[in-house]
Amino acid sequence: MIGDPMTTQPVVIRKIIWENDDTFTLTLDLDGIGGGYAFLPGQFNMVYVFGTGEAAVSISSDPARPGTLDHTIHRVGLVTSALAQKKRGDLIGIRGPFGSSWPIEVAKGKDVCIASGGIGLAPLRPVIYSMLKNRSAYGRIIVLYGGRSPLDLLYRVELERWANDFEVEVLVTVDRGDSSWKGHIGVVTSLFQYIKLDARETIAYVCGPEIMMKYTIDELERRGVPQEQMYVSMERNMKCAIGFCGHCQYGPTFICKEGPVYPVPRVRPLLDRKEL
Repeated sequence: MIGDPMTTQPVVIRKIIWENDDTFTLTLDLDGIGGGYAFLPGQFNMVYVFGTGEAAVSISSDPARPGTLDHTIHRVGLVTSALAQKKRGDLIGIRGPFGSSWPIEVAKGKDVCIASGGIGLAPLRPVIYSMLKNRSAYGRIIVLYGGRSPLDLLYRVELERWANDFEVEVLVTVDRGDSSWKGHIGVVTSLFQYIKLDARETIAYVCGPEIMMKYTIDELERRGVPQEQMYVSMERNMKCAIGFCGHCQYGPTFICKEGPVYPVPRVRPLLDRKEL
């Protein structure tokens, strides 16, 4: 945490990479922060545009590289649209990190199934980075990822590198293909037919739209994976990030404070409720 949780730290944008038409990754220069910036995989920052406002954005960079900080951002609202207009060298603000993290220690010695949809791969990327740095500590690492179309997929170069260089089983699917797409077509859960899981020895991390997470959990349960071995990352309208304002209330819990990462037994009943 950088000082007071409500104090915004100014940082300079070092690099901008457009992942697709409406999603981009900001790399922030942290040279001015003594000791770098420590965070855990799954945590988020409040990212501030001076004169516009702030938005909660998950951290998508490598926790072992505290000198840089990546945020992969989907342009959907006022703040994220303002961020999309920024250029290298511009100043923005961050405060954080906030929230709970993916419990990667429990996966040591186990197989890992990482299922994500759309921008849900972004908060899982730090998990993958962490595991690849200690690859021998884990069994199979399976990444199931779905996007709307081939052009919407995030981190395409990295997906190939993870598969080729680190023996990660990467399966990608899209809702609709094009003339160049030779891969799978369908929802993320359709990829389960191509893998076999050792249910008792598998830890699952799931992030994406709530409906995708619900059906992925259903699929994992059908394959015998206990709920206690599954974790999800929830997203809600997080405004204060410290549990004061109540905007992110999800049933009895405040996602900004107790989440965004939850063990599935904690939120499974809530995923079946509409408009909660």
